Amino acid sequence: MARAPDVYICEVAPRDGLQNLDIFVPTEAKCALIDVIAAAGVREIDAGSFVPPKVVPQFADVDAVMAHALTHEMTTIGALVPNPKGAERAIAAGVDAVYFVISASETHNQANVRRSVDEQIEAFRAVRAAIDARPVGQRPQLMGAISTSFGCSLEGEVSEAAVCRVARAFAEARADEIGLADTVGYATPKSIGQIVTAVQREVGSHMTLRLHLHDTLGAGLANAVAGLEAGIRRFDAAVSGLGGCPFAPGARGNIVTEDLVFMLERMGLSTGIDLDRLMQTREILARHIPAKHLTGHLHEAGIPKVLRSAA
Repeated sequence: MARAPDVYICEVAPRDGLQNLDIFVPTEAKCALIDVIAAAGVREIDAGSFVPPKVVPQFADVDAVMAHALTHEMTTIGALVPNPKGAERAIAAGVDAVYFVISASETHNQANVRRSVDEQIEAFRAVRAAIDARPVGQRPQLMGAISTSFGCSLEGEVSEAAVCRVARAFAEARADEIGLADTVGYATPKSIGQIVTAVQREVGSHMTLRLHLHDTLGAGLANAVAGLEAGIRRFDAAVSGLGGCPFAPGARGNIVTEDLVFMLERMGLSTGIDLDRLMQTREILARHIPAKHLTGHLHEAGIPKVLRSAA
């Protein structure tokens, strides 16, 4: 049995990476992307979102994509949901994990899900109850994701208290994990340390936290290191740095999975991911997505010998 990695990466390109594109990526291409990601050894994939197609047209084929993704039995397959109805669809599809999002910013939460933060907290409790009503063994993991944890392009600064309030609500409703999202890429290494420490204090050391980082202002990998120093061992990332929120003006791509894996492995932290295989995702993406959306230092420089010799 392969040993557990030191750092656990969830690949979000099939969902966060594609949701903001103004072109529809064919279903077969989405499935091929997921196949390569799974073959590279990524342990968890955010494979899509159960939202109305009129809101995010990219996910009109989410049922077909999710059915294919779930054929990868050794990989945790998750889906983002904005409300209980979306959660019902995700649960019925048989996903392994449900990601439920609440923004720490009232303005962003209204723009994103058309509810107040209080209303969204109540919706999360309803999702928890729906999962608990299912037979044991058929209950997906439930992760509460806090959007705009480090600032909001609609509202500006987001207070530590606002983030902790949502985190506390998630913990009280028995979330299995809590994610802190730098939705628009405003975080700094200092703010990462401050918010992670505050939230961990609020919810207790038993609660697993993860970071979802964007690289809007170029601080993504520095923020990942700050997260490591604060005790985080779970990160979201997207191949080729794809991503952005349709309801967060100015949001740019996620931190690049390939670059993150390289950095972690060079730091002596195993990820369990085959970087050569992961790099093959670029070929699939380049056939359907304009080059301006595809980033990544490793794709430009190639995998250095220092990593190959250490492998």
